[in-house]
Amino acid sequence: MRTTMNAIAAVLLILSVALAGCSQRPSGADGSAGSQSPASSPAHPESVDASSGGDQIRLTVYSTMNETKNQEMMKSIAADFMKENPNIQVDFQFPGSEYENILKVKMAANDLPDVFDTHGWAVIRYGQYLADLRDEAWVSQLTDTIKPVVTGEDGKVHALVLSEAKDGITYNADVLEKYGIQPPQTFEELMNAAEKIKTESKGEVSPFYMSGVDNYMIGQFLDQYATSLLISPEQNDAQSLLDGTFDWNKWTPLAKNLLELKNKGYLNKDVLTAKFSDMPQRFAQGKVAFVIGGPSFADDVYKVNPNVKIGYMPVTSMVAGDSPNFSGGERYTMGAWKDGKHLAEAKKLIAFFAKPENMSKIANATKLPAGLKNIESSHEFSSYYEQYANVRVFPYFDRVYLPNGMWDVMCKTGTALLAGGVTPEQFSQKMKSEYERLRNQ
Repeated sequence: MRTTMNAIAAVLLILSVALAGCSQRPSGADGSAGSQSPASSPAHPESVDASSGGDQIRLTVYSTMNETKNQEMMKSIAADFMKENPNIQVDFQFPGSEYENILKVKMAANDLPDVFDTHGWAVIRYGQYLADLRDEAWVSQLTDTIKPVVTGEDGKVHALVLSEAKDGITYNADVLEKYGIQPPQTFEELMNAAEKIKTESKGEVSPFYMSGVDNYMIGQFLDQYATSLLISPEQNDAQSLLDGTFDWNKWTPLAKNLLELKNKGYLNKDVLTAKFSDMPQRFAQGKVAFVIGGPSFADDVYKVNPNVKIGYMPVTSMVAGDSPNFSGGERYTMGAWKDGKHLAEAKKLIAFFAKPENMSKIANATKLPAGLKNIESSHEFSSYYEQYANVRVFPYFDRVYLPNGMWDVMCKTGTALLAGGVTPEQFSQKMKSEYERLRNQ
C-alpha cells in the first residue's frame, strides 16, 4: 500500500509541476477523496494566494462523524470560523470506515492532517503525533471524567473532546412501560425483565438485539460487561490484566451470560444473519426492548415512528454489592498535528470549536454529553445524562486492558460462541492465547 501511494504521489507531483496554478493534491491516504468540504485537502497544506491578493492558509480536518447532519453541523461551525478568519480555509474530510486505515498510513509517513479526530486513542495511539494543548484556555473546562482520558502522565493535553462517550443501554421506554418494568439496576434484574418481556409478548418482542453480521454489537456487550464483571467491583482484576497475570478462566462466566441470552430466547432469532441496519425499524415497531450501547440510531428510529420514546440507562452491575456504570471516554475530538506547518492556526480553529455556543451545537446534534463543563444542551437524552451525572464512567475495557487487535478477536469469537462453534471455556482459552500473543508483539 505504501509503495503504491509513493508511486501515486510521484505522478501527482509531476502533474502539479506541469500544470500552472495547480497547488493541491488529493488528501485521501488511499487515493480516495472521501467526503470533504469545501475543497480537496492536502496532507500538509501550504499557504496559497487568496483572490484578495493576500496569503490564504489551508487547514485540513479529519473527523470520524458519519451522520450527514452531523457533518453539515461541523462544516457550519467551520464556515463561521472562516468568516472571522478570511485568510484561513478549512477543509473537512469524513473518511467513514476507512478512517483508521488512512490515519495509520499517514502516521507511518508522518504526514497527518492539521487537525484530526483521535476517536478514543488520543494518548495511546496518537500521542507522539499531537501537539500539547495544555495552555489553551478551554482546558480548564474539560469535564472531570474526560480530562484524565486525554491527559498524559506528564500533563500533556492531547485533544479537545467535543463529545464524551457514555455508553450504557438504550431501551424502548414504551415496551418497558407496557410490561410494567423499571430500568434494571443489576444484571439479575435485567435478565428477569428479559424473561417477562419474552413470556408476556409470546416471543413477539426480542428483549435484546444483536447482529452477527455487524458483530461489533456482540463485542459491545462483551466489552461493557467485562467492565461490570472485572473492573467496576471494589475487588477487581484491573492490575492482573495490566501486568499479564490475569486468570482467563474468569472470562468464562461472561461468555456463559452471552450464550444464555441466546439459549433462553432473549436475543432476536436471526442474530447470526441480522444487520445493525435492520434494528431501528424493529425498535420503532416495539419489537426490541434493549440495545447495548448508546442511542446513536435514534434518528433512524424516529423516521419510522416519530412517537416512540427512547430511554437510556447505565450498564447494570454484575457483581453483588456493586453499582451501575458507563463505559466511555473520547467520542469525537479535535487534536492538532504537532509538526503541522500551521500549528498556530490549527489551535485557533480548535479554540473556536471550544466556544460554548459551538459546543452546544455539537451536543444537540450528536446527542452526547459535551467534553467541557457547563455546556447547555436540549435534546431527548439530556435528562438521562443529568439523571445519571454521578454514575461512574470507566474507560472502554479493550482500550485499557487488552492489547491492540483483541477487539476483533472478541467480536469474532463472541459470534462463534452464538453460532455454536466454540464453548464458553474455549472462548476463554482463545482470549488467553491471543492476549498473550498480541501482548508480546
